[in-house]
Amino acid sequence: MATVLLVVVVALIASLFMSWTVGANSNSAPVAPAVGANALSILRAALLVGLVAGLGAIVQGGSISETIGKDLVTGVTITPVAAAAALLTAATLITIGNTRGYPIPSAFAVTGAMVGAGISLGGGFATHEYVKILAFWFTIPVTNAIIAYGVARALRSESVPESIGVPVLAGLVGYAVANIQLTVTPKSNGTPGSIARTLSTDWDLLPGHLVGSYTFGMVFVSVVFGILAVLVTRLALVNDEQKGINRFLVVLGLMVVFTSGGTQVGLATGPLEAIFETDLHISTVYLLALGGLGILVGAWTRAPRLIQAVAQEYASLGPRRSIAALIPAFLIAQLAIVLGIPISFNKVMISSIVGAGLAVRSSNSGGGVSASKAGYTVGAWVVSMVGAGFISFGLYRLLTMVPGFT
Repeated sequence: MATVLLVVVVALIASLFMSWTVGANSNSAPVAPAVGANALSILRAALLVGLVAGLGAIVQGGSISETIGKDLVTGVTITPVAAAAALLTAATLITIGNTRGYPIPSAFAVTGAMVGAGISLGGGFATHEYVKILAFWFTIPVTNAIIAYGVARALRSESVPESIGVPVLAGLVGYAVANIQLTVTPKSNGTPGSIARTLSTDWDLLPGHLVGSYTFGMVFVSVVFGILAVLVTRLALVNDEQKGINRFLVVLGLMVVFTSGGTQVGLATGPLEAIFETDLHISTVYLLALGGLGILVGAWTRAPRLIQAVAQEYASLGPRRSIAALIPAFLIAQLAIVLGIPISFNKVMISSIVGAGLAVRSSNSGGGVSASKAGYTVGAWVVSMVGAGFISFGLYRLLTMVPGFT
């Protein structure tokens, strides 16, 4: 019993290490555009990242955590030793990349490490899950870049006044916010809760179904949220256009940070899902809270370096292109939560920033995107996933050679 407890403690420490690393690495990118646009200072951005991402981890974490912990290998249940091997491997690789200024995508590293540990444990490849995840991963850069490019070009166009374009985007975000998946809201027939679903159900608003479980009442609540966002943003722009744009940029960035906390916490807590359910008999809500705490501490201690790297080295963004970069990042991340697919915010944000940066490069000979930096980063993505798998496989075998570690 004492040995089992020791192994569980090691796994918990590894999870905290991973969540700390995620907080220092992946959750920093969403506010980088705001820093690049001089709407936030680096230190203030790091402080807000910790608070908002930690909250997002608790409020939106869960679906991706389950995917990481249960769906990446078949035929086995992840043990404390396997979880520790995977988490230690991924967190170490991410920390090395973080230190050198080349953000390693957390989802790539953790997924590769979990597969390696699971196979070493005796499990099989969950091929169908890999196809779904890889398809989503390969879609992210193209989709993000295209949307960001289109939005950036529209905001720069003289035919679309900012007093109209920015509030319309705010309305789109407001509509989406009403429908984001929240673990703290009630579930109906197994369907994840949202603000729109909860309010429309409690108030019995237009209960007829539009598509699947999506009701007319949910559409009504979502439209109200969108209209409110349009009005508030429009008022801010009328009072002071530049300040209004910067405020919207900051709010949008923090919403993306909130979302990133919900997607990234599962990378740290997922390997411990089975341990909490079967060995400790503790609600996974406490596991998410533990991960949220690690993310908060990581953001406060290490985020400034990564924020500066992404903001200044990948592209020189102004407020309008920053907004264009954040819109698709927010939407893609929320879709990932709904589908339960682990994603890396480094990849999401970098592709969005590149797309927004190309909007200027296409019209000016000097562009703001560093091609060499982007190339090194893509190489790090591939190496991190494959390398994490092999290292985790070997580390699990090594740990099981220690007396009592099984």
